[in-house]
Amino acid sequence: IDNILIAMVAIIGLNLVTGFAGLISIGHAAFVGVGAYALAVSARLLGDGHLLITHAWPLMLLFCGAIGALFGAFVGLPALRLKHLYLAIATLSLQMIFQWTINFLPLFNQGQTIPVGRVYWITGEVSRKDHYLFWYYVLVVIVAAFGLAARNLLRTRYGRSLVAVRDNDRAADAMGMHPGMTKVLAFALAGFFAGVAGGLHTYVYRGAGIESFTLQQSITYLAMAIVGGLGTLTGAFWGPAAILLLDLKVENLVEWLGGYLPSSMNLATAFKPLTFGLVIVLFLMFEPRGIANWWRICRSYLKLWPFRY
Repeated sequence: IDNILIAMVAIIGLNLVTGFAGLISIGHAAFVGVGAYALAVSARLLGDGHLLITHAWPLMLLFCGAIGALFGAFVGLPALRLKHLYLAIATLSLQMIFQWTINFLPLFNQGQTIPVGRVYWITGEVSRKDHYLFWYYVLVVIVAAFGLAARNLLRTRYGRSLVAVRDNDRAADAMGMHPGMTKVLAFALAGFFAGVAGGLHTYVYRGAGIESFTLQQSITYLAMAIVGGLGTLTGAFWGPAAILLLDLKVENLVEWLGGYLPSSMNLATAFKPLTFGLVIVLFLMFEPRGIANWWRICRSYLKLWPFRY
């Protein structure tokens, strides 16, 4: 559940940049990784038991978000001149640059896990037994707060400018908006949400390693946004839950089938990518508006039920 909630925080940011601003980003895992390594490197330089790491963890999460926003604004600079496929390739290249940097620089422990100490709450240090339960409540509060913040943001002139630039950037420019700065703002917002998600990932799993922020994870994030529903706030909640629960159910199915099929058939290697790709293709073909559209239909039905009109 903690993993699903962390992904929800990240997908809120991805939905802002891809769903509402219409900018394709294939390097969202790099944004999450920047926030995670901002915290992990701070723990390595200051010590994993430093007061800032263990006691001032809310400030450290905001610090991770700020670093992610700066990285996102830097990544958004190519959006001033690039669009569509070219922008997607630019974000993909930055994802690869991020992975190379983490894997080869000693500051980041060459991609190996950098540990982080246990945090403290009002009652003292959070024990191993209460670790995941404590972060579950923290994540619920953060997801609710970020969801409300994103909802209110979309009602402001900045949120409306994201949608206007997505629909027609030339018309938005003629109406007095700045398409270039709006695109940079979209990437900065996505970087902030992703940075906080990365800091949460580091705290929950007590460390950061490159295996959690690869290109495959970026594609998984994009699949979560597509399945949940691009351009909808509720899609940021449905998508991560659907994809991660599907992954868990596929693992259980593979384990069950392993008892009946020969061990030479490596089902886990073949079946999980098959179902993952199949779900994305089916949603793009038959329900491009994602699970959020199902939620919209059910909510509209309940508003009228039991009356027909």
